[in-house]
Amino acid sequence: MMIRTVLIALTLMVGLAVPLKAQSQGPLRIEITEGVIEPLPFAIPAFEAENGAASDVARQLSALIAADLIGTGLFREIPASAFIAAPQRFDLPVQYADWKAINAQALITGSAALSGNSLTVKFRLYDVFSGAELGNGLQFKGTPEGWRRIGHKVADAVYARITGEGPYFDSRVVFVSETGPKDARSKRLAIMDYDGANVSFLTGGEDIVLAPRFSPAADRVLYTSYASGFPRIYMLDVGSNKRQVLDSQDGTMSFAPRFAPDGRTIVYSLARGGNTDIFTMDLQSGQSRRLTSSPSIETAPSFAPDGASIVFESDRSGSQQLYIMSASGGEARRISHGAGRYGTPVWSPRGDLVAFTKQNKGRFHIGVMRTDGSEERLLTASFLDEGPTWSPNGRVIMFHRETQGAAGRSALYSVDISGRNLRAVRTPEGGSDPSWSPVQN
Repeated sequence: MMIRTVLIALTLMVGLAVPLKAQSQGPLRIEITEGVIEPLPFAIPAFEAENGAASDVARQLSALIAADLIGTGLFREIPASAFIAAPQRFDLPVQYADWKAINAQALITGSAALSGNSLTVKFRLYDVFSGAELGNGLQFKGTPEGWRRIGHKVADAVYARITGEGPYFDSRVVFVSETGPKDARSKRLAIMDYDGANVSFLTGGEDIVLAPRFSPAADRVLYTSYASGFPRIYMLDVGSNKRQVLDSQDGTMSFAPRFAPDGRTIVYSLARGGNTDIFTMDLQSGQSRRLTSSPSIETAPSFAPDGASIVFESDRSGSQQLYIMSASGGEARRISHGAGRYGTPVWSPRGDLVAFTKQNKGRFHIGVMRTDGSEERLLTASFLDEGPTWSPNGRVIMFHRETQGAAGRSALYSVDISGRNLRAVRTPEGGSDPSWSPVQN
């Protein structure tokens, strides 16, 4: 029982999904279905440097914005070698005929100015075929060291205007960084930008850590640690790196924590006396409340976005399946009914889907289903795919994949909720258990 509980704790993760049909503020349109789509061709000339000090960052900004858009699988960049005449000044009128001739449907122009420790970036987005600017140009300010965040914000604004979807590039991911062989693997908490840049470590690797989870404000992280020899829930302040144990009852194991949408309550699993149940805890008072009491393993709880319900996994039916119950406990209804075992459910930020891990016929899958269990759709298949986590806008799911064999390596991947655009997420070492933050303020 104890071994299985620990194995289940290892599989925890997050998720989100929904097909998109979106219209921009103008005629420019990306329509996404579950089939193959044609990426929208766009042009982004190197941003203008308003002064010499900004020349390097101006080039870096336009390259980063292009990479963000291309990475969605929804956009295709037209190379600069095809340009007829790139704009020389950000404030000059656009020569639409030059961009129509190379079939650019969207044009992004911008400028950067650097003064002391202040970086100002302006940009404009144009619908080439209608000959109109989409909305008014925007500007973002920050420090030179924060140029990547500014670039992600520009890409978010472009993406949102063209697709009608919410942003997600200006976000972060906390995960478990892994090194060493499978039988002696070192695991430490790490945090990075959504695209793998700016990695920093939150723990030193001296203890086994599992399943980090961001708070709704991305200022705290819940995780499970074996520092005491048994799994215990810790909460870490991202800014100060201070941490505290949240549950340390003798003779128990606590794991699989996740924040409620209000950030004041957590839900988690606690194993005691051979039984594993789901509890909530008020973070201010430290008081816990038991939500389940069946003679089975109940774990991997995840709140609905409105905080009214919880999805979790349980073997009460004889195998791992997914259930939904009220956030105050009570009767649960089963939502998974396909062949195989289901685990690590995570409620979509939009509230209409649940992402999960499925094991069937020797293969692991990341999938999504409606909250009533209908429209199950498997997005991946491999030797071992686990632990989905949702992008802030519910468009993309990140998870970890482990390769087969004694030297198998765990790595992070992302996939569009339609099952398209499977991509490896770069990390300096092996990676598992990702948790995606909301978009940063």
